Amino acid sequence: MRAALEAGQIDRATELAIRTYGPELVGWLCAILRNDADAQDAFSRLAEELWRSLQRFDGRCSIRTWCYVLARHAVAYVRSQPRHAREVLVSSVPSVLGATTDIWNTTKLAAAEVKDVYGTIRAELDEDDQTLLVLRVDKNLSWREIAVVLCGEHATTEEVERRAATLRKQFERVKERLRVLAAKHTHRGG
Repeated sequence: MRAALEAGQIDRATELAIRTYGPELVGWLCAILRNDADAQDAFSRLAEELWRSLQRFDGRCSIRTWCYVLARHAVAYVRSQPRHAREVLVSSVPSVLGATTDIWNTTKLAAAEVKDVYGTIRAELDEDDQTLLVLRVDKNLSWREIAVVLCGEHATTEEVERRAATLRKQFERVKERLRVLAAKHTHRGG
């Protein structure tokens, strides 16, 4: 991806990023939005914004982290607009559109097979805690990467470092909350 970016091949870099990180991004969007239509709108918006933004991508974070920053923006957009009034971005770049469609369809089929008690328990957490849990546990992002996703692209290094420290403490609270919820679900038989 970086080589394609350095060569000025934005379309190719975008396609590679979508093919590389798309499945995990779809999983996160579906977990956070809990509505396939909203998640698909957000994924389309993310892909188009990725293509637009890679021209100005400065490398202060990994492309993977940048994708999560854009995904978070896409979630905020989807939540702020009623479905009927929402502008759904569809890429005019054939390779990006193809990658987006392939990833969405493949990931949705796989996700349909993976519904479990953990998902039910996780759904009882608030959105910030769910986001933290998914990014740290499911997606294995570092504390710094998560802080960049949550703080946004304009955060200073000091803000990111402070947020990373706060996230570690928040994560401990989330783990305790999960233990309580798991015990509750186990006690009542799921």
